[in-house]
Order: sequence, then C-alpha cells, then structure tokens
Amino acid sequence: MAQYQSDVEAVNALKESYQKLTSEIGKVIIGQDDTVRLLLTAIFCQGHCLLVGVPGLAKTLLINTIAEALDLDFNRIQFTPDLMPSDIVGSETLDNERNFKFVKGPIFANVILADEINRTPPKTQSALLEAMQEYAVTVAGKKYALDKPFFVLATQNPIEQEGTYPLPEAQLDRFMFMVNLDYPSYQAEVDIVKSTTSDKRYTVQKQVSAEQILEFQQLVRRVPVADNVIEYAVKLVHKTRPNTELADVATTNKYLEWGAGPRASQNLILAAKCNALLNGKYSPDIEDVKAVALPILRHRIVRNFKAEAEGISVETIVKNLI
Repeated sequence: MAQYQSDVEAVNALKESYQKLTSEIGKVIIGQDDTVRLLLTAIFCQGHCLLVGVPGLAKTLLINTIAEALDLDFNRIQFTPDLMPSDIVGSETLDNERNFKFVKGPIFANVILADEINRTPPKTQSALLEAMQEYAVTVAGKKYALDKPFFVLATQNPIEQEGTYPLPEAQLDRFMFMVNLDYPSYQAEVDIVKSTTSDKRYTVQKQVSAEQILEFQQLVRRVPVADNVIEYAVKLVHKTRPNTELADVATTNKYLEWGAGPRASQNLILAAKCNALLNGKYSPDIEDVKAVALPILRHRIVRNFKAEAEGISVETIVKNLI
C-alpha cells in the first residue's frame, strides 16, 4: 500500500530521509561523505556496491553503520579461502523424521556485508551471482526467493596484495558502483583518532524502514528523463568500446582492451535519477550523469598493455571520455 499521497510528497520524504541517514552515519563515520552518498544512492536504486581499499579505512564499520541506520535485517559473511557456496546460500539436511529440510544460509537477509570478497576462490564468489541478479538462490533444483529490499555491500582489498583472487568480470558487472576509498585527510584522521580512542560511544538510530526503501526505489524508476540525457549516457558508454563507431580514437582505441556493456548505460540513468532527487531536482540532466559516471564505469573497462606501461589509470581514461 502506498505510503505517500503523491510523487512530490515522496520526493520530499526521500530528501528528508537521506539527510537523516547522513546525519546519523556521520556520528560514527568521519570524512567519507562522498562514499556514504554513493552507498545510499545504490540502495535507493536497487543496486549493489563494492568498496575497495587497503585495510584499516573503516570499510566494514561504514557498512555496519549504514545497516544500523536502516531498519533492515543484516548479515555479515567473512569471505575466506575455505568458504564454500553452501556456507552462503544454505544447504539441505535431514531432520528428525529423515526428511530433507532446507536450512537457510546468511544470504537470507536484507543487507549482506560480503567482507573481503576477494579472499575466497571464484567458485564461492559466484554463489553471489544469482542472488545479486535474480534476488533468489537455487538449492537442489529448487528456487528460494530472497526478501526485498536486498543489497550486497562488499569490501575488497586491492588485488595486488597477496592471498587474493580477482573478481570475475561477470560478477564485477553486477555491482552498480565500485568505490575506491583513499586515506583520510590530516584533519579527518585527527577527528577519527579523537572519537575512537575515547570512552564516548554513539548510538545510531534507525531512520528508514524496508517499506520506505521499496517506495523510494519505485519513485526513482518513475522519474522522467529527457531523451538527450539518455543519449548522452549511452554515447558515453559506447565511447569506452574500442574500434567501434563512437569510440574515442585518442583514448579508447589507444588505451582500452574492453569497454562497458549495456548494464553501464542502465546504471548511469538510474543513478542520475537518484542524484537529481537528492539535489532537489525532479529530472536528471547531463551533469547528474557525469556526477555518477566514474564509480559506474571504473570496474567495467579493461586497460590494455600500453595503458599499464604508460601508467594511464582507469580514472584518467574515464575523466577524458567525460
């Protein structure tokens, strides 16, 4: 049943909820405003998010805090080299009457923290694929639906560190955003040390219910988009594909091995819609697409040997294309 009488009322509720969430999360997380905005955007767009950074940057704490601010069921899965797919989705066991009974795994929650997802082999990583795309899992030939809303918020250590397995491209594409966490600024780190080494503890209050999130997701889908904005997003994605009609000769053909697929175009428009709503606009423009392009494209394009040899980063390539 609809909670809001009109889309205008829903838009105002979304902005208010976003402000309350950022305020609550800001009690615990210092200096990560852009990251928090992207994570909440992914949630409102029914997407998944991958956080990449060296240990100690509060990736796990950030996701824990967001889960506390949302009135949702939350499970954490610590990915390790010996983790099996059944440890994630569940398995069938014999009950007292010798009948097979399905025991649900930790994937059956609204918010899943996949901690250090690249610490486990590809066989186990792929157990998340169906859940992320289909919002269901299949065990022994039977499909089990997951509760909605459902989000996978994963953390990953940089792949150049020992003991990690690069995520398959098919699974990377399932993530709406890849967010790179950098070291905090000097002042932010001073504030972090002050707040984490004292006896003061902050309690994060729940601000948004599951029903509200589902309505916000539908609201984002209803936002109208001008044809020129859609054409810009699609053209930007096409520019990442080497040796195609719209490929950028100076950048794409020179430095890219592989470009982004259609899911990138879809995510650009969805994220631009949400970005517009959070900025008080009722329809996105090209600037909204540009604002979300980097975290959407950075994990969907593959550099060639020339780019790696010359030290040309993915971020530089995407910014040149924008």
